[in-house]
Amino acid sequence: MPVFPLGAHVDDDGARFAVASTSADAVELCLVDGPDGDLSERRVALTERTFGVWHGYVDGVAPGQRYGYRVHGPYRPRDGVRANPAKILVDPYARRVLGRVTDLEAARGWTDDPMTGPPCPRDSLGHVPLSVVTGPDPAGPGPRPDVPWSETVVAEVHVRGYTMRHPEVPPEHRGTYLGLAHPAVVAHLCRLGVTAVELLPVAAIADEPPLLERGRTNFWGYATLGFLAPHPGYASVPGAEIEEFRTMVAALHAAGIEVILDFVPNHTAEGGVGGTTLSYRGLDAPAYYALGGDGHDADITGTGNTLDAGSPTVIRLVCDAMRHWVTVMGVDGFRIDLASVLGRPRSGAFDPHAPLLTAIAVDPVLSRVKLIAEPWDATGEGYRVGGFGVAWSEWNGRYRDAVRDFWRGHGSIGEVASRLTGSSDLYRLSGRRPWASINFVTAHDGFTLRDMLSYEHKHNEANGEDNRDGTDDNRSQNFGEEGETASPVRAARRLATARAVLGTLLLSTGTPMLLGGDELWRTQGGNNNAYCLDDETSWVDWTHRDGALAAFTARVAAIRRSSPALHRDRFYRDGDVLWWHPAGRRLDGADWHDGHLRTLGLQRGEWLMLLHAGSDAVAATLPPDGPYTPELDSTRVDGEPVSRRPLPGGTTITLPPRSLLLLRIP
Repeated sequence: MPVFPLGAHVDDDGARFAVASTSADAVELCLVDGPDGDLSERRVALTERTFGVWHGYVDGVAPGQRYGYRVHGPYRPRDGVRANPAKILVDPYARRVLGRVTDLEAARGWTDDPMTGPPCPRDSLGHVPLSVVTGPDPAGPGPRPDVPWSETVVAEVHVRGYTMRHPEVPPEHRGTYLGLAHPAVVAHLCRLGVTAVELLPVAAIADEPPLLERGRTNFWGYATLGFLAPHPGYASVPGAEIEEFRTMVAALHAAGIEVILDFVPNHTAEGGVGGTTLSYRGLDAPAYYALGGDGHDADITGTGNTLDAGSPTVIRLVCDAMRHWVTVMGVDGFRIDLASVLGRPRSGAFDPHAPLLTAIAVDPVLSRVKLIAEPWDATGEGYRVGGFGVAWSEWNGRYRDAVRDFWRGHGSIGEVASRLTGSSDLYRLSGRRPWASINFVTAHDGFTLRDMLSYEHKHNEANGEDNRDGTDDNRSQNFGEEGETASPVRAARRLATARAVLGTLLLSTGTPMLLGGDELWRTQGGNNNAYCLDDETSWVDWTHRDGALAAFTARVAAIRRSSPALHRDRFYRDGDVLWWHPAGRRLDGADWHDGHLRTLGLQRGEWLMLLHAGSDAVAATLPPDGPYTPELDSTRVDGEPVSRRPLPGGTTITLPPRSLLLLRIP
């Protein structure tokens, strides 16, 4: 009987089951039936064991059958081995996962103390999620957009949060895969020039123990239980998550929009040793988790556990899961959460050529899709912006920090200049292109654009953690008043700065990533870590969907799209870029070290971009050549310059506070 593939696979007569566990003495397959509250199970011993995989065939099993595993074996917490047959376990390769944790104590594998107490004898059946047998994988996706990296514009969105309040989406589809596929939502993304949506995690989610104890949920979804299963909570019809996810992908593809998944192969929803036993910990903790010498989980993710990127079991699971999302579900790429963890086998030192990173990069399927690394983890060793291999693009945190600093009047001109032109200092030497820099100013983690310009301090009280969670390094400004304002002048200044920031992002060299909802002037009330708030705090308000800021964003994106010079595929050579002082001369060595210089001119191809981050207006003299035709003015609500009359070289103009002006050179 074949060992692979792992998981449950049906044919006309029944189903074959296979699950990996090198530490088990015996594994039972549990077929679960009956209504919630009165479940029954039939246990079938898997007697075949090959390559550390327990497997067997069961007649009469059909799609829709609920199941799990019970593992018999040693329970030695200080060795990291925690087999407990009282706990029914989700199949790591399940294509569908059903249910949630309803009783935390029943879901825990220990009694009294996770290191010294005995195993918990309470049966977890009926209190934890179950796996569900699915039919044969459907046919692969149709044609893909295959948007070149240099033409890619990403929008980071949350399936539920982005569509929950959209008035044109039918109520039954809001917050679902079908909601994101709705023509009104797709049309809005197209209008913005978005070519790829980067979805916050959609693999099956389970709330972690601290959230369960507080009665909260993991809204963002960085708590994976099933790596191959779409999250059932985003289906409009229970049990239809696979079909609805594929429908969403097809609708976005038809509009020329790619689908990138925020994928989380660095930890699981089980938490640390004091957490739950839902799957991996009970199956074979030493094969899945990086462990300390005393049996505790190593934690370089800040979540309580860390998947061991050096384990063959983990490498196989991650690559198999990613291939499934591409070949069956139709996705076009991945943003790997805390990707530095994948380069740290056994939570050791970072190696860009570590086994899991290499396995992904050379895989014949995965090497052909977009791969984005979040190049840090929860430790100093993990901060590796610019340190990944040639197959990877990266979230560029240095771009975020430099642009935020510039527009609040901090930081050096030299740092922001490097970020505006593709961050060649980070990516050229490794053989990558400018688009390897995923440029962003705001993301799900942190302030929204509106809050970045309205708050100087986080306001996370609603999370229930006494405002201790979330970063204190916000690099934000409030224009003299914390929070919302009734002052028309202050409100106008914030919006004008927002337009300058969006213009900077979309006109920089590299791959721009918008935070979905920023174009709608969305606020979270100053919460910079709304990970557990499934309410209006996190849901995008579409009241201003036809508003001026969305129109401005669309205008800038169209300008970017129209000119190869603004989405360049290669790094600039000497002489390709000219930097101008507001006095109308080239910047010299002393200028780059002038801590008071807040005005910068960037000339690329047929474009001159002037950026002024000062709080007062400044006179700026145009370079000697010309003429220069204004094309975009961030001080105008719609971006349309007051006049398109060409300006001769040497003309002195006034740049208002915190403004961006884009001019075309014939």
